[in-house]
Amino acid sequence: MNSMSINWLALALGTVAIFFVNAIWFGPKTFYPVWWKAMGKEVTKPEDQDTSPKTMLRLFGGSFAAALAQAIVLLVLVSFASTQPGFAISVGAAIGLALGVVAAGASLAHRLFGQQGFKVWIIEVGADVLALVIAGAIIAALV
Repeated sequence: MNSMSINWLALALGTVAIFFVNAIWFGPKTFYPVWWKAMGKEVTKPEDQDTSPKTMLRLFGGSFAAALAQAIVLLVLVSFASTQPGFAISVGAAIGLALGVVAAGASLAHRLFGQQGFKVWIIEVGADVLALVIAGAIIAALV
């Protein structure tokens, strides 16, 4: 078996796709206000939020690191699948979907035991599943 070479473009675009899907999904004009209220919190005005550099680095740096970790796993799985007959972009999307469903299942008990309910869970995993499907398709197109 040959060692796998890393497709850096596929990794970068997959990471950026995951990051931006989540950024849009949890934007102030999309699901963020509904999600925040579903967790029992009050939506604050932008000027009342902590936007210190330390907080922004933690939020966006952590989110980017998580997106990178997800894209690495996707790249490995999609690269392996690309060696099989019948490989297509849809296979990459299906791998992303499968990983999203696994993550969604793992997260459900956390939300229920945390008494946050199905609404919080569905909003959170909706972003994860969509991001992984899109990133899987992008990576598959490039491997």
